[in-house]
Amino acid sequence: MTRLSPRLTGPRLHEPAAFVDEPGRFWARTAPPVWPALDGDTRAEVAVIGGGFTGTSAALHLAEAGVDTVLLEAADPAFGASGRNGGFCCLGGAKAGAALMRRRYGADGLAEWHRAEVAAVQTATGLIARHGIDADTHSEGETQVAHTARAMQRLRAEAAAAPETYGVTARVIERDALRQAGLGGPFHGAVTIPIGFALDPVRYHCGLAAAATAAGARCHAESPVTAITPDGPRWRLTTPRGTVTADRVIVATNGYGAEDIPPWIRGRTLPAFSNVIVTRPLTEDERAAQGWTSRQMAYDTRKLLHYFRLLPDDRFLFGMRGGLSARPGEAATNRKRIRAHFAAMFPHWKDVGIEHDWTGLVCLTAKLTPFVGPVPEMAGVFAGFGYHGNGVAMGSHAGRILAALARDETPDTVYPAAMRDEPPRFPLGRWRRLLLRPAYTAAELFDL
Repeated sequence: MTRLSPRLTGPRLHEPAAFVDEPGRFWARTAPPVWPALDGDTRAEVAVIGGGFTGTSAALHLAEAGVDTVLLEAADPAFGASGRNGGFCCLGGAKAGAALMRRRYGADGLAEWHRAEVAAVQTATGLIARHGIDADTHSEGETQVAHTARAMQRLRAEAAAAPETYGVTARVIERDALRQAGLGGPFHGAVTIPIGFALDPVRYHCGLAAAATAAGARCHAESPVTAITPDGPRWRLTTPRGTVTADRVIVATNGYGAEDIPPWIRGRTLPAFSNVIVTRPLTEDERAAQGWTSRQMAYDTRKLLHYFRLLPDDRFLFGMRGGLSARPGEAATNRKRIRAHFAAMFPHWKDVGIEHDWTGLVCLTAKLTPFVGPVPEMAGVFAGFGYHGNGVAMGSHAGRILAALARDETPDTVYPAAMRDEPPRFPLGRWRRLLLRPAYTAAELFDL
């Protein structure tokens, strides 16, 4: 049974039902680390708000550099998107296309963004290797499947550009070879970019958390920050049972943060719903009947894309965008919708039992690229958010960058201009999620 989390305080865009503990998550099989609540007043060089990939990565990198660090998580570790995603550690992080990126930042800026995508995967890879994290990794890169013949033409062009774009050779799989490649379905071909891998996001997060605490970071759960106020040259963070006074602050709450922590962030994020289901384990005969036997993480070419993969224990994970609210009626409609889409794409599995079902919030920005950098007019405060559904790698990377910025150092990794621009506020203020309806309608027409 789900329960509302009373630990999340402050104004938020969505109904309280969007912020619940969901034991239906497949990843809930792994217990999160146990962090005590903050009790009393303390000081630190850097305070980190948010205990997901971004905040935990930042705390880890800070502690490894010898910085006295306190992390404050409002609920449980990885309560938000870090514990609800599909486990795709891959390229991405922006919804802005190449043409828009080129207009904004020029050809060099676009190339710099592509290098950052690769660097983000390398950041996660390095963390896993350096700390010996058993994250249940698999999949050799990521495969995109074409939902129309026209989309396959685009994929062929992108594959031809992959050596220049990402420094790798892409594999093109034509329609008549899909089933042999273990990618059976209503697709017109596929392209695999050999960068990235799939993982269990909670096991990955647990490894980051263990490494952070071992390095000396003081991590606290059930400690929502209710106010950030100046305290001379420092900042005071108030929680229900104590305070932290810090020289620097990193805000890493992404789509799960309150709208007023800090006030600057109000209206600059647009959390959107994503739904995920996981089947019971599929038999060898069932996998063969559908023709999907590959363990590649995959997604299709729709604007409102589907993402899916065969897990190591032979369950199948399938995800897609959700609705506009967490109201019970819409939530029920979305559960029916995702099952219908799953059955249409994988008809041989339409009667297979669904054992896990959950939702999460994907964080969008108005400029369609992440923001990682200093918060204007709040000296010593930094923020990272807006990974557009690809936060496993990019959130880990953002934490690494934020840790360097909080130390007044130049990041030792790619930090593109596309991540440094201050995101504008969305129109419509607290009603801005209404912007998603026409966007979804236009995307559905484009996907036909």
